[in-house]
Amino acid sequence: MACHNIVILGTGGTIAGRAATASDNIGYTAAQVGVEQLLAAIPGIAGGGLVLTEQLTQIDSKDMSFAVWVQLAARVNHFLAQPDVQGIVITHGTDTLEESAYFLQAVCEPAKPVVLTCAMRPATSLAPDGPQNLLDAIAVARHPGAKGVVAVCAGTIHGALDVQKVHAYQLDAFSSGDAGPIGYVEEGAVRLLRNWPVAIEGRLPLAIKNIANLASVADWPRVEIVMNYAGADGAVVEALQARGVHGLVVAGTGNGTLHYALEAALLKAQAAGVRVVRATRCLNGRVLPKPGDTLSDSEGLSPVKARVDLILRLLIYGTAVPHAV
Repeated sequence: MACHNIVILGTGGTIAGRAATASDNIGYTAAQVGVEQLLAAIPGIAGGGLVLTEQLTQIDSKDMSFAVWVQLAARVNHFLAQPDVQGIVITHGTDTLEESAYFLQAVCEPAKPVVLTCAMRPATSLAPDGPQNLLDAIAVARHPGAKGVVAVCAGTIHGALDVQKVHAYQLDAFSSGDAGPIGYVEEGAVRLLRNWPVAIEGRLPLAIKNIANLASVADWPRVEIVMNYAGADGAVVEALQARGVHGLVVAGTGNGTLHYALEAALLKAQAAGVRVVRATRCLNGRVLPKPGDTLSDSEGLSPVKARVDLILRLLIYGTAVPHAV
């Protein structure tokens, strides 16, 4: 029986997109090319070890859903448990890659590499970036000692906790902010700058490792994101509360600062049992908590990752979660 040491899971995205002409890099339809076709377009990609492919789903990542996350985590956990699997590569759209990366790092806590990769140009482009990104991702998955969930794009390796999409068009669309990248892939070789991601200890209990717990949850908690800005008030918070929201992440200005009217509405919602977490809308830096803060901070997570984190907490503890969890 053949030994497959790298597993590639296809989920769609721009990397699998098609456009009517090779010169069109934005008018494409995502998730049209199968993962096997993507590999077939790269000669010699299996060199140095065998590759197993699985088309998990075919979606534009802007349409990512909880159902796909559960399916993806289940397959990742399945292959991580196989002794003959060295690492996993996931082809993914760029739009929600950072959220999927954080989710997988939280629920899988992988001791092997799980590498998300992507593209900013479709497969039909005159100069597609997907093939090189996929080659680089496989190089990372094969690197001795690699572990944890990372994203590989434009030759840069980003950790799941730090990666953010920061550009809407350029090929090098991701950043790790002031944390900096984990390393680079240079002509197929990995050059590390810092350690691989580790389990998110203290943020989520060990029970979350069992993805079956998530699969059994029929209705995921509803957690929404609101933003502070000039002239903000509590209308959106009140509307969401009326719709039965379970949690709110607020993207505050600066060090998580909030308009007084928005803050009043958030405190009222919190008092009514809605869990509220305060992040910052700034790309770099984190909310630094102060003594006497009435709203908990996101512990350095961006608003979208803080939302994933809060959803997982609510799945564990229930929607009537105490504020100090």
